[in-house]
Amino acid sequence: MFDGILQRKDGFSRTSLISSLSQHRCSSEQALFLASRMRSSGFKLNSYSLVCLIRALSNLGWISYAQQLHSYILKSGFHSNVFVATALLGVYVKWGFLDHAHCLFGEIPQPNVVSWNSLIYGYAQSGECLKALGLVSELARSSLRPDVFTFTAALTACTQPSFLDLARSVHCKIIKFGFESSIIAGNCLIDMYGKCGSVCDAILEFHLMKDKDIVSWNSIIGANAQNQRVADALDLFHQMPVPDTISYNEVISCLAQVGNMEDALKILSEMPNPNSSSWNSVIAGYVKQNRVQEALDFFSKMHSAGITKDQFTFSSIIRGAACLSALNWGALIHCCTIKSGWDSCIVVGSALIDMYSKCGQIKKAEMVFGSLTGRNLVTWNAMISGYAHNGNTREALWMFKEMKTMRGLKPDHITFVGVLSACGHDGLLGDGIRYFESMTREYGIRPTAEHCSCMIHLLGQGGELLRAQRMIYELGFESCGLVWKALLTACRACGDVEVAEVAAVKVLALEGDDEFVYVLMSNTYASHGRWNDVSDVRELMRERGMRKEAGCSWIEVENALPISSIKE
Repeated sequence: MFDGILQRKDGFSRTSLISSLSQHRCSSEQALFLASRMRSSGFKLNSYSLVCLIRALSNLGWISYAQQLHSYILKSGFHSNVFVATALLGVYVKWGFLDHAHCLFGEIPQPNVVSWNSLIYGYAQSGECLKALGLVSELARSSLRPDVFTFTAALTACTQPSFLDLARSVHCKIIKFGFESSIIAGNCLIDMYGKCGSVCDAILEFHLMKDKDIVSWNSIIGANAQNQRVADALDLFHQMPVPDTISYNEVISCLAQVGNMEDALKILSEMPNPNSSSWNSVIAGYVKQNRVQEALDFFSKMHSAGITKDQFTFSSIIRGAACLSALNWGALIHCCTIKSGWDSCIVVGSALIDMYSKCGQIKKAEMVFGSLTGRNLVTWNAMISGYAHNGNTREALWMFKEMKTMRGLKPDHITFVGVLSACGHDGLLGDGIRYFESMTREYGIRPTAEHCSCMIHLLGQGGELLRAQRMIYELGFESCGLVWKALLTACRACGDVEVAEVAAVKVLALEGDDEFVYVLMSNTYASHGRWNDVSDVRELMRERGMRKEAGCSWIEVENALPISSIKE
């Protein structure tokens, strides 16, 4: 077929076939093959053919070939063609190569609104809100007029409570440019206000909309659901003219996330055509409520019912198996991911690394990490934390060093929790301090209570409890019970009674009576032979109706998870 088309003199047939083949992923490779044959036969590609080839490469995800095509575009002079350049820009944005995209954008002599929107959307999707909004302002000052998609792209960047004021400024621009009656803009505003935690603004926008479609209803239900306004979400759901699958899923997810599993299951049973997302919400709800055995049972039902499982199904249930260190279940689910073709997915792979690490199978975690063709920050964090969890300090710090060499990856607060924990396993106080300072100075990451707790553990190992106590105040965590518990634990290990008493008073003041405090203080006094104080603490526990709970653990027996209890 290709030979017959190549023998024709007109370029229309060739271009039409390339266009047709590039429409779908399954035939995109043929489009590229035809274009290659055309070039070998001396035919020149026109701008429309190039746009189609860029689409084919986007479908296939062939990065290196896209770069080769970019070189051809530069040599043939099509880089100044706004349609070709915009199509290529869109591919770079899709793959997260924003530096390439912005450079290409700067080379377009007269970018159109679509060019601007693509770059704005890219920065918005990558979380670079200020850059996205800066481009919106530039576009507004140019000779071009922004369209409604300019502002909906900008709104996707403003989905955190800290960006609420910026989001309202975008809302003002929507009104200024006359798009306030657009259903698309209205739906995006409802979604944005919901994600920013301003449900009242979302409800107001919903009521101000003259025309509403099913997306409008789903957006307002989602806004209430995301902010755990369960009654309002259910009320709106029952008001909907005709709920669709997304409507049902929003409500099921809302109920499951707050632990109302019975009502979530009831809605699921009433749903006309439940899909994998419907079942996933229930599994995620069980895992969040630490009802992991029920999550595993529900996953088995899903499997038996023949419901298609996706990356979110597997990542949720693998997290559940990790919580219980249920290795047999985890391994079985891993087999399911291989059979379903999801084992190479980054989300699933990261969950498997975490699960195997928590089950003490660090070699299997390494195997999964090595098998992934793509790795994101979550994947690297999972491996670093896995090494730290298993006491492999050297490997964790080496992995951190390797991660820093990866293009486009930047350590976040979770990365440094893993790194500092790893230092804590081997008592590397000096290294821990250097990493902590690097986190704040080099990466601009504000310390969290978890970072502070890791540092307290390290300082405690070095016997510097007073320095640890000062750090709590210096970092502003004097009202956080977690860090005082960490200090109390460090005092127990060091046997420092005075600082332990200060930490105990703080925990009790912040969190009320906690048997953890009494047990640790009793043990600390006992280690110093202060038996009268031990008796006083135990008497206080009796008066308050407290007793030391029996230690317990989960043990898998033929994939069941009975509790094994050890009483002292």
